[in-house]
Amino acid sequence: MDLRYKTAIVGASETTLLGEIPHLSEFQLHVDASLNAIDDCGIERDEIDGIATTMNPAALGHYLGIKPKWVDNTQVGGTSFLMHVRHAAAAVTAGLCNTVLVSMAQSGRSRVGELGPRIGSPIRSDEPVRDTSFPGQFESIYGVMGPTTQFGMGVLRYMKDFGLTHEQLASVPVAQRRWSSKVPRAMYRDIITVDDVMGSRMICYPFHLLECCLVTDGGGALIITKADRVDDFSTNPVFILGTGESIETPIISQMSDFTSSAAFKISAAEAFREAGIKHEEVDHLMIYDAFAHLPIYGLEDLGFVGRGDAGAFIEEGNTSPGGILPMNTNGGGLSYTHTGMYGMFAIQESVRQIRGSASHQVDGVKISFCQGVGGMFMAAGSLIFTNQFPGNREIK
Repeated sequence: MDLRYKTAIVGASETTLLGEIPHLSEFQLHVDASLNAIDDCGIERDEIDGIATTMNPAALGHYLGIKPKWVDNTQVGGTSFLMHVRHAAAAVTAGLCNTVLVSMAQSGRSRVGELGPRIGSPIRSDEPVRDTSFPGQFESIYGVMGPTTQFGMGVLRYMKDFGLTHEQLASVPVAQRRWSSKVPRAMYRDIITVDDVMGSRMICYPFHLLECCLVTDGGGALIITKADRVDDFSTNPVFILGTGESIETPIISQMSDFTSSAAFKISAAEAFREAGIKHEEVDHLMIYDAFAHLPIYGLEDLGFVGRGDAGAFIEEGNTSPGGILPMNTNGGGLSYTHTGMYGMFAIQESVRQIRGSASHQVDGVKISFCQGVGGMFMAAGSLIFTNQFPGNREIK
């Protein structure tokens, strides 16, 4: 099925607040984001007949008064929402529904109503913990627990094989802080240096504190409908040009290559194929950045730079303001926000840049590429957006 230009995002919004929101549960954050997206485009709730979310879609639909005839509850970590967009576009194109609400929210910092400890918290129990998951059986027993140690294994191999320096790794949060410095909703806005990053507390070698994502509360939502309906709404449409998705393995020790994501390569190649564009046509790039090495892997696996070249590419300022490939222009998960599953926020920034409404807007953005990761390179989703429609349709 070809999804090129078949659908568009007509409504997009984040929760009213971001950062620390101790008075709202995850469900309330979902509702807040969803209502904001609905208000953004002015659609009536009874026009929405599809729901995609990682929470219980029945609860969200019931609260909002939406009676869907299509539902997606895919949950593969932070890239789930990129997959939701792809699945929604396919469902609308196939006639399974007409308009889809995609919703995401987490109380990642305040943990309002959350069950169980935060990742990395000590487990206090008299009962033995029997983790029957793949990581629990094959990695945790050897001390590989949580994102810092799991991701750490891969990036250390990359550093050894390709000569990535600590300074180049530190240049990732430095570059992204240059973007977030002009984003009022970003959690971190102060300009930082490589020395600041390398002087921050070591979390798990080789990651310093400023090379690790934030832990925040918040969410976002989207309204996706048929491309031929965009004139029914006052918002500038964001057409879905290309999509892709893939999975590899739930345990990082079984990756085919510690220095590359097979899922990234497959999902990105499919998105480029469907969009029918070349890399040099991309004006703006979002790459999920739970840790500083992810944009480095992404730049290479997506094909924007050669193997082993991404560290120097970022260090030289090519992804910073004024660079040849603006990347993570909201500051990313390292500076803007990161609730635990960041993918929705990457989509939101792509939408803003395409609409021309971003806080740190890049001039002349016509095509934005958005790349997500789920788990520790377990899954990947790719989306390509544009504000250009065949026939040079003028946006409002």
